[in-house]
Amino acid sequence: MSRFREDRMWEGLGLQVFLMCLGAVLCSAVDASAPLEHSHRHRLSLHRHRERTGKEGQVLHRSKRGWVWNQFFVIEEYTGPDPVLVGRLHSDVDAGDGNCKYILSGEGAGTIFVIDDKTGNIHATKTLDREEQAQYTLTAQAVDRATNKPLEPPSEFIVKVQDINDNPPEFLHGPYYARVPEMSNVGTSVMQVTATDADDPTYGNSARLVYSILQGQPYFSVEPQTGIIRTALPNMDREARQEYDVVIQAKDMGGHMGGLSGTTEVKITLTDVNDNPPKFPQSVYAMSVSEDKVSGEEVGRLKAKDPDLGENGLVSYRFIEGDGMTVFEITTDTDTREGVIKLRKPVDFETKRAYTLRVEASNTHLDPRFIAWGPYKDTATVKVMVEDADEPPAFMATSYSFEVEENARDGTVVGRVHAKDTDVANNPVRYMIPRYTDVEQFFSVGPEDGIIKTTRPLDRETLPWHNISVSATEIGGHHQDTKVRVNIKVKDMNDNAPEFATQNEILVCENVSPGKLIETVSAVDKDEMVHRQYFHFSIAPEAVNNQNFSLKDNRDSTASIYVTRRGFSRMTQDVYFLPIEINDNGNPPMSSTNTLTIRVCSCDSKDTILSCNVEPYILPAGLSTGALIAILACIVILLAIVVLFVALRRQKKEPLILFEEEDIRENIITYDDEGGGEEDTEAFDIATLQNPDGANGFLPRKDIKPEEREREREREKYKTH
Repeated sequence: MSRFREDRMWEGLGLQVFLMCLGAVLCSAVDASAPLEHSHRHRLSLHRHRERTGKEGQVLHRSKRGWVWNQFFVIEEYTGPDPVLVGRLHSDVDAGDGNCKYILSGEGAGTIFVIDDKTGNIHATKTLDREEQAQYTLTAQAVDRATNKPLEPPSEFIVKVQDINDNPPEFLHGPYYARVPEMSNVGTSVMQVTATDADDPTYGNSARLVYSILQGQPYFSVEPQTGIIRTALPNMDREARQEYDVVIQAKDMGGHMGGLSGTTEVKITLTDVNDNPPKFPQSVYAMSVSEDKVSGEEVGRLKAKDPDLGENGLVSYRFIEGDGMTVFEITTDTDTREGVIKLRKPVDFETKRAYTLRVEASNTHLDPRFIAWGPYKDTATVKVMVEDADEPPAFMATSYSFEVEENARDGTVVGRVHAKDTDVANNPVRYMIPRYTDVEQFFSVGPEDGIIKTTRPLDRETLPWHNISVSATEIGGHHQDTKVRVNIKVKDMNDNAPEFATQNEILVCENVSPGKLIETVSAVDKDEMVHRQYFHFSIAPEAVNNQNFSLKDNRDSTASIYVTRRGFSRMTQDVYFLPIEINDNGNPPMSSTNTLTIRVCSCDSKDTILSCNVEPYILPAGLSTGALIAILACIVILLAIVVLFVALRRQKKEPLILFEEEDIRENIITYDDEGGGEEDTEAFDIATLQNPDGANGFLPRKDIKPEEREREREREKYKTH
């Protein structure tokens, strides 16, 4: 394809070169007459200039330039051996003597475009590409060759690059992906593809594109002018073929010979519609279920196939007829699209061994365009066989409820449970009470007859209900067992006497007036109260004659206590006890005597209780308890200080131990004997001089106090005598 494009490009280039050469010949013919025409024009311009100058005496207008433009276009992609002649400049001031010099400046001057400074011919020295730059702005000026002074003001002109068909069409966003619903009508728009051509759309047919389809027929077609792809065949089925690869071509030159082309790929996917009904692969399904299965367990599955996708392929299942519609139920598994048959309630092999069901599968979403293709549903038959299982015994009731009298003696019959083996063998059954349901063993059950009895008297107030279980085990077989719930209610007997509802003390003021209501008492009873039963209150016989308080039975299980005397004295008696007898009027009637404690208190004028203790009357007048405590504390502190002071003084006065070096005394002894000098050693005893007491054989102790020393001396004397 690239080789084809290159050949076509060079064919178009040759045609353009031919046209350019033809134009150059015509330009040369025109150039022969051009000088005369321009000279005449220049002279006419100068003549008008002189007329205005001579008439008005001043220059009113600048004279026009006399440029002659022989060529303004240059063909692109020219690769000839010689530079391309773009055009020729000529000024009216150029006399042809070589003094006029032409200068070119602007875009590409000197690099792309060069000028002959004598003749004014402009040539293109390089190959031009219109797609890179479509035109060039240049400035021409004529100057004096000797002085380089301008002979004319500079003039600007444009060189346009003439287009040739050298760019093929391109699809900028390919490859393309499109989707169209299956079963679409012929001519349904799929998508539009658009190609671009870099050539000049205003010149010739280089950028005029025509679209065609190279691959994808006969399924699709394309509009030549717009590039819109449409379906070309009816009833294209996604389930038969889902994807199509289409190749679209765009060709310039209006699609004629010599035009360049480009292609792109379009991947078209058929989307799904609901055009297929569900279909069961078989008409009869066989399933089985064991009789020991519980409600909610799965029996089997079946699936109706639908080749559609998404919601178009969703299928729902339901039973439309059969003898097991109340025993089984069917739901839809949304992940696998299967119909799941489950047990609605348990089956029994001994009662019914087979069921037949009719199942319908239908689409949940229908397309109105294809309803006529229906019906979108299918049916199948399901046969369910019930399998025999070794089942545990079955109780005749799901639970049992019994009643027993309170305090009934042990061995009293409460009730009976009954179970039987439902299997064909019909084995005998043994009963027992699991110990964890009757930890304290209040009841027993007959192992063969199922009769429940008490093992001791029951107290309703301790435990009004007993919830136990009884198990029935099949004797023989697999020793399977089953359990049943047994609820036993203990019926109430009037075996509890009533008593006060609260045991609070009643406080009454010393200055209370007679007839004043001081309290309303009520009672409670652990036994159940029957309808219209109430408590009766009365003062106990031993206190009927008391002169302090009275009682009134309100006949609504309450009683009012009144004061019958005027004033009380706490100093005389601060607490009173009133025995009250309460009767419950039950069968048999029960009564009890309860003591009501009434405490006398000190109150102010508004009957506000100030104190209910008797101790404040014993304390000295004018001193409170806090003041007395403070005084006692001060006395104790003072006594402690005195004792401490005396002890310190005594300790400083005489120490307990006297050391020898501290016993410094002088003893003067007088006697009449004359001594014999130093040699007379028998004249006196120096020890006696130092310690006169030692002469009598008494040596005082220096480690005791003087008082003790005197007593020690007296004892020594007593021993001597």
